[in-house]
Amino acid sequence: MKAVIQLHRGEVMVDLSRPISLSLPVDFSGGGPRHFGAPAAASQPFVAPGFSGAVTAGASCNCATITLTPHCNGTHTECVGHVTDETVPLGALLRAPLYLAALVTLAPERAMTSGEGAAHAFLADDRVITRRTLARALRPLSTAGHQALIVRTLPNGEDKRTRRYEGASPAPFFTLESARYLVELGIEHLLVDLPSIDRAHDEGLLAAHRLFWGLPERSRSLALATRPTATITELAYVPDTVADGLYLLSLQVPAFVSDAAPSRPILFAATLEESA
Repeated sequence: MKAVIQLHRGEVMVDLSRPISLSLPVDFSGGGPRHFGAPAAASQPFVAPGFSGAVTAGASCNCATITLTPHCNGTHTECVGHVTDETVPLGALLRAPLYLAALVTLAPERAMTSGEGAAHAFLADDRVITRRTLARALRPLSTAGHQALIVRTLPNGEDKRTRRYEGASPAPFFTLESARYLVELGIEHLLVDLPSIDRAHDEGLLAAHRLFWGLPERSRSLALATRPTATITELAYVPDTVADGLYLLSLQVPAFVSDAAPSRPILFAATLEESA
């Protein structure tokens, strides 16, 4: 099924018959990626007097109690409430059914030779996504009017589906210059296949997060955020079979009154016919 959607830049031809899922499921059997030393997501039968919560134990139906850490178990989307005193319900921020998105693939650089900075001293093993690398990857695409950006990092092994991200610097992260660049481009929704856009252990600064949400350094006040509706999706996975280019993004989250929730990003291949 194909559709034509009118945007301010022109018409977008989109194929709705071939959705591409970028989500890594929350696996309650102990699989799936994990970050920051969090335990695996777990599921236990709900037990009440005369009820076991498991059909295999003789119950009339299955009824489970699940335990998970959204920021650390599987693909998740987070909002500015991740770093503010105030509670921000993520589900209330994603009001549009579809967002114009670009997908790019890039190889992180060694931080020590990148020529770009962070809010902390680099470690010898740090690898970073720089402004220069982002700009080079985006050069073939016209990002004007794009609301979302999906970043696939290399190498893109299947082990990303189950990897445990442990240690001081278990994955690449964004430099301050690259975070500023995303803001300059007007990207409202950033999706990455990393556990965090900041280093896992960065003295609690979360500097790239704060830059993306328009918060001053170390600020915890929602009132100071200049981009309070922006979101970051982490631990996504983009199969190698999906080409870089233009897509429409459906970013699906449950109606959690929380700063983060498991999410299901869906891409639809699109072609933009720009207005004259």
